[in-house]
Order: sequence, then structure tokens, then C-alpha cells
Amino acid sequence: MPHHPSTGTDRYHTQVVIVGVGLAGLVTARELLDRGCRVLIVDKGPAADCGGLARESFGGILLVDTPQQRRGGIHDTPELALRDWESYAEFGDEDDWPRRWARHYCEHSIESIYTFLRGLGVNFLPVVNWPERGWERPGNSVPRWHIAWGLGGEIVERLWASLTAHPHQDKLTLCFEHDVTGLEVQDGRVCGVYGRDQAAQRDFQVTAEHVVIAAGGICGGDLSSVRANWYKPWGEPPKKLLNGAHRHADGRLHRLAGDAGANLTHLDYHWHYAAGVHHPRQMRPDDGLSLVPPRSALWFNALGERIGPPPLVGNTDTRHLVETILQQPGQYSWKVMNMRIARRELAVSGYDFMDAFRYKRRGELFWQLLFGNRKLVRRLLSDCEQDFVVADTPAALAQAMNERNLYGLKVDSERMLTDIRAYDEEIDRGQRFFSDAQLRQIAHARTYMGDRLRTCRFQKILDPAAGPLIAIREFILSRKSLGGYPNRSGLSDTGTRRHRNSRLLRRGRGGRFRRRRQQRQTFAGRHFSRRLHTHRAAVGAIHRWR
Repeated sequence: MPHHPSTGTDRYHTQVVIVGVGLAGLVTARELLDRGCRVLIVDKGPAADCGGLARESFGGILLVDTPQQRRGGIHDTPELALRDWESYAEFGDEDDWPRRWARHYCEHSIESIYTFLRGLGVNFLPVVNWPERGWERPGNSVPRWHIAWGLGGEIVERLWASLTAHPHQDKLTLCFEHDVTGLEVQDGRVCGVYGRDQAAQRDFQVTAEHVVIAAGGICGGDLSSVRANWYKPWGEPPKKLLNGAHRHADGRLHRLAGDAGANLTHLDYHWHYAAGVHHPRQMRPDDGLSLVPPRSALWFNALGERIGPPPLVGNTDTRHLVETILQQPGQYSWKVMNMRIARRELAVSGYDFMDAFRYKRRGELFWQLLFGNRKLVRRLLSDCEQDFVVADTPAALAQAMNERNLYGLKVDSERMLTDIRAYDEEIDRGQRFFSDAQLRQIAHARTYMGDRLRTCRFQKILDPAAGPLIAIREFILSRKSLGGYPNRSGLSDTGTRRHRNSRLLRRGRGGRFRRRRQQRQTFAGRHFSRRLHTHRAAVGAIHRWR
């Protein structure tokens, strides 16, 4: 049924309306302006939040065969990247379109992402990072994670500047604090959106030749959508689940699109993190901060048992980490280390606290590489004290952990101490005799300069010179949706219900990463997918308008 606006409604008409001003929305708008299309963007948040979750991200992007890789002696090819992707994603026989998307990404990441961003003035750090190497199955064979200098906020600001200074900027209309509550459907097709201008307290209606939904995933908001679509093989979602997604990524636009005929798929495929702590700002319930797990820290469950075998190690397989912790008592974990490990290896996945990267302080970054990030550790110990405990002895550490344990669970201090001593004693025996899988992973990581700079050289936990001891209580942190609206040609398929809604351009990952992703594919995927599909969508929009 068509929507009938009230008398006091603000009305707009445009070629393309984009719902959402995150990274996908910004790139879509830029591509359409390049082709002379008239574009209107509506977003629920204020202008200061432009960029969505990408603004708060670490700004790392998976790229293949870049100048940075070649200068670092890293030989990478689209064929190798695709082989790694297919290994990691666990594609099924039915996943034809996800395979095609993966192949296209690997073959065209340079011109479609790297060259495009460099043209906007985005610079990347010279050392390429190497996360998601794999654990039970091969992951990234070589380093591919390129960090933007200035992090995700720099990418967003550069994209935003390219819009505001665009030759066709006069064809762009921005409507912030506009909450979309429905899609306009007439004669079986989507032809606009409507909702409420929260600032002016007036209704609005937008009619358009095409509608693009770029409103994020389902893993944010009040977490009700992610809980309702929890991956069944994982069992029940944890009682304590931290929120690391955008507050507006609540799945409402997915539901509206589904009601209008869009094909929603794989909504139970998520990408969560294993090392979440409570964010000190607490701008929403269970607001979470994602830590980068130090390789040299030992991972324990709430009973004081070292998780494994095999032991959990950061930067190997994030999905495996999440799955394993969900099987532990209480579905949360403890990370035990000492001050030396924390200063050298502890980091935050996002722009929070990572000041040297965010504000482009080269001297500060160089100092941290040499002497560790003492500033970060001090801030985390001070601002996140409900999840961080510090003690001089293992017994005192276990007591402090028990004071913060949930659901009546108790750390067995003797069991924990036995596991720590066994690890330390193996370090004393020397690298030739390592049988602990974690120590072998550390040895392998340190063969690459980018990891050697921020990984301790076989640091014992109970080393008196490296104290005091630190334990971090960590929860599963909700982050990204891997499902959504399946993109194929960029326009809906003919001969199906989706054809009748052919003016709804669907933004979504639609299962193309399957169950796993190689780190930072989703960040780049928002950019790459919009560039790829907007090329085709713009052609149809231009013909209809002109």
C-alpha cells in the first residue's frame, strides 16, 4: 500500500536516495555524483556522526599486491589471495556469487580501492600487518592488512571532503537527523522513503528513481536483532554480550526492505570479536571496546583453566577464538600477562586510545615501537578498571579475578599457577624444545618484521622484572553482519519478486564472506561493493532521468 503523507510533510524528489551516510553511503554518493546523478542522503544521526562505524574503526584494509607489499619483499598475487579467501570462507557448493565476488575483489582491489583512496589523499603505513593467519585452516598466507595513516576517520574525512568539493556538489542534498520509518512502495516497486525529521519535528517523504539502503548491519542497536539471529551451531548467545557495532545498526532497515520484497539472506552470519571490555564512555548499554589480543598473554576461562589444547592465540583465527570461548563456563574469558607484555603488545581495535595513529604523531609512534605503549596501558588500567586487575602475586591476582567473576564461577588459583609455571618452564628450556603451540606461533610471528616490532621475545609471565601481573576479563563483542541483501548485478534479478522492486538497490554482504572473513575485508568490502555496483546502477539511473 502507498504511504499517504500528512499535510505538514516535507517532500523531496531526486534520482537516487541513499539511506545511511556510513562508508558505503559516502562511496555510493561519490560514484553517482561522478556520473552527474542527483543524490539525496538521509541519515538518522547528526552531521558529526557522518561515516558511521567506519569513522571509529582502525582503518585497516585488505589489499592485494600493493607498492607497500612489494617494497617489503612480500610477493602477493590475486590468485594466492583468492586461494586463501576460499580456504577461510568455507564456501559451500551453492556459493557461486560469493565466489565471483571474492575473485573480483582479489583481482581489482588495487584500482578500485587502493588507487581510489590514494587519489583522495589517503596514505597507508609502510609496514603491512598480518592478522588472521589461520589456525585449524589456512588464512592469510602473507601480510595484507594496510592501515590508513589517520585510521578510519581519515578515510571518512577524505571521502566527505571529496563530496563537499565535488564539481556536482549542487546535485547533492543532505538530510541529517532524518529517521526513515518506511519505504514507499507503489505498483510493486520501491520508489522512495518516508519518516521523521527529528530536529524539526516534522514528517518527510522522498520519492526517487532508485533507493539505496546503506544503513549498516544488524549487530548494533539494543542487540535484540543479533540475539534473534544468533548462529544456531553456537548454541544460545551469551548472557553478557558487549556492543561494538553502531547504535543505529539495529536491523530495522533490513526488516523494512524484506517487507518490500528484498531477499534477505545469511542474517545469522556475524563477525564478532573475542576480546571485548566495557567501554569507559558507556554511551549505550553494554558499550564495548575491542582489544587486540596480545600473543604472549595466556588465555584462561572463568575457572582458571588455560583454554585448550590447542591454546588460544591472537591474530590467528578470530572466529575460532569466539567459538571456543562460547564453549567455556560463563561464555567469557580472562587474559593473563604482565606489564612488559601489555606495554609491548596490547592494542585497541579502533580509533579509541590509539592516539599516535589517529592524530598522525610519527614521533610518538616511533617511541611506542621502541619502548612500548605505556600511555595506552595507563589509560586502560585507569578507565577500564572494572575489567582490568593488577597484582604482584598469582594468588592476589586470582583473588581479584574472583571478585569480578560472574555467575558464581571461581578461579582455581592453584590450577592457574600450575599452567603459568608450565608455560614459563618451557620458555626456560629454549626455543629448540618448544612443544607449546602458542610459543611456536610466537616464534613464527617474530620472523616477520611487522610482528617482531610488537611481539615480546618469549616473555615469561612470572618474570619478576616484568611485573606486576595483569588479568583482563574479556567478553564476546558484537561487531559486523556478514549477511544482508545479496548483491549480484547491482540491480535486482529479472523474473523474480525482486524484479518488481527493481528500484530498490540493495546494499549488503549477503553471505559473500560465508562464515569467515580475512581481517578487514568487510571494511574494504563496504567501499568496494558500492563502487562495483554503483557503476551499473548509475547507468540505469542516468537513462531513466535523462
